[in-house]
Amino acid sequence: MPSVTDLRVAQQPRAQASSALKARGPVAIVDIGSNSVRLVVYETQERVAATLQNEKSICAIGRDMVTSGRLHAEGCAAALEALARFRLIADGLNVEYRDAVATAAARDASNGAEFIRRAESAWGRPIRVLAGEDEARIAAEGVVAGIPDADGLAADLGGGSLDMVSVKGGKTGDAFTLPFGPLRLMDQSKGDPDKARDIVDKGLKNIPGLSAPALYAVGGIWRSFARVDMEEHNYPLHVLQHYTIPRGRALRLCRLLAGLSKDSVRKIKVVSKRRAESLPYGAVVLERLLEAGDIKDVVISAFGLREGLLYARLPEEERIKDPLVEFARAANARAARVPVHAHEMLGWTAPLFESDSLADARIREASAFFSDVAWRRHPDDRAVGAFGQVLTAPFAGASHRARALIAASVFHRYSGDEDVPQGMALAGLLEKEDEKRALVLGLAWRFAFSLSASAAGELANYRLRMTPSKVILEVPTRREAIAGEPVQKRLGELADALGRKGEILVG
Repeated sequence: MPSVTDLRVAQQPRAQASSALKARGPVAIVDIGSNSVRLVVYETQERVAATLQNEKSICAIGRDMVTSGRLHAEGCAAALEALARFRLIADGLNVEYRDAVATAAARDASNGAEFIRRAESAWGRPIRVLAGEDEARIAAEGVVAGIPDADGLAADLGGGSLDMVSVKGGKTGDAFTLPFGPLRLMDQSKGDPDKARDIVDKGLKNIPGLSAPALYAVGGIWRSFARVDMEEHNYPLHVLQHYTIPRGRALRLCRLLAGLSKDSVRKIKVVSKRRAESLPYGAVVLERLLEAGDIKDVVISAFGLREGLLYARLPEEERIKDPLVEFARAANARAARVPVHAHEMLGWTAPLFESDSLADARIREASAFFSDVAWRRHPDDRAVGAFGQVLTAPFAGASHRARALIAASVFHRYSGDEDVPQGMALAGLLEKEDEKRALVLGLAWRFAFSLSASAAGELANYRLRMTPSKVILEVPTRREAIAGEPVQKRLGELADALGRKGEILVG
C-alpha cells in the first residue's frame, strides 16, 4: 500500500515533486469540503511551520446532495467567491507552492467535475479530487503529525463523509470511508435522529477494527462538540488539540446534543451558528461509533487533512522530528537573549535528572527552551505572562498535562518557589508529583541563570552534582565572587525542592 508521501509525489511532475520537498518558502493549502472551504498558509515547509493565514468559509456545497445528486448552487457560488479571495491572499503573501484538494461532495456529485473546472479558474491552479481512502489516510497522517504516539482510530468527519484509519507507532493502517457526514445524514434521515442512527449503524456493521484505545476525532463538527464539553465542565484550558473526553461522558453529551433542535443548539454560546444545524448529526455519528466499538477515550485532533498534506511534503528528516521539542527550540531561537544558553543549561543540569524517562526528558528539554522567552516582558508580568504564553502556545505533541507542567515550570523559572496562583488554569490538570516536577525544573533554570546571566559558555566554569543528601555547586577560587547571596539563595531553593541541602564548595 503506498504511503501518503508516495501518493502526493506521484501526482506531481518529477521536478515539481523534488522541489516541493526541498522548498522552504510559504505553502498555501486549500481544502474544499462538503461543508466548508478553507485556506491555510504556512510560513515554511518545516515540522512546526507557523500559520501565516487561516480562514474558512462555510459554503455547504454538499447540502441536499442525496436528494438532488448535485452540488448546491448557492453553496458553489459562495465557494467560488472564497477561492477567488484565497487566490488574492496567496498572491499577496508571495506563495509559490500551492496545493488544493476537494473531497466527498465534489467527488460524488453529478456536477462535481463542472464545479472543479470553475473552482480551478477561481483559484488559478489545479485542484485534486481525492479518492475516499486517500482522503482518510492523509487526514490520519495529520493526526500522527500532531500526536506522534497516537494509538487507536483516526476518524475525520466532514460534511459528506466519515473517513477512518487505524494509527499506531507513527504509522497508518487500512482506510475506510463511509457516506454519512452530517449534511448527508440530514438529507437522508429527513430530520429524524433515530433514522440517522439506523443509517450509521448499517454503515458501521461491516467495518473491522472499531475497538481501539482512543478515537482521534478530526473535523469542525467534533471540535464544536469538544467546546460544548469544555464549557459544561468548566475546563480550565481552552486548547482543543489533545483535549480528551472519557467514553461515558462523551456518550452522555452525544445523546443530549442529538436530541436538540437547531434553535436549541443556536443558544449554546460556544457553538458557531453555522454549525448549529449539523452538530446534532455529528453527535449521532460519534455516539454510534462509540457504541460499535470498545473505545476508551475521544481525543480531539486539531490536525487533520490540511496538516497531513503539509506533513506529506516534508522530507523524512523533518517528519521524524518531535513537534513539541522543535516548537520550543524555535521559540528559544527567536526569543532568548542567547539561544545557545538553553542547550548548555540542559547539559550542565543533567546530573540532577539522571533517572529521567524518555517522556520526562523531552518535557525537560522543552521547558529549558522556553526558559528565556519572557525576558523582554515587564518584571511584574514575567512569571504570569510567560505561563500564559507557554500554556496556550500552538504546539503539538503534548497532552494537556504535559502542556500545563511545562507552563508551570516556566512560571517557577521567573517566580521562584512561589505557589502558582489559584486563578491560573491548572485545576485538575496536574497531580502533586507533576507540580513538584514543574517546581524543580523551574528552580533549576532559575539557578543556572543566576550564575550565568545567560552568557554563553559561562556555566562551564562551574560543576553541579547531586548526592543522596546534597546538591553541590563547585566554584573555582578565582571565581568565588560569583557565589554571593543570590546564588546561595537559589541553590537553597532548588536543593530544598529536591529534598536535599545546598552546598557551595570553593577551591
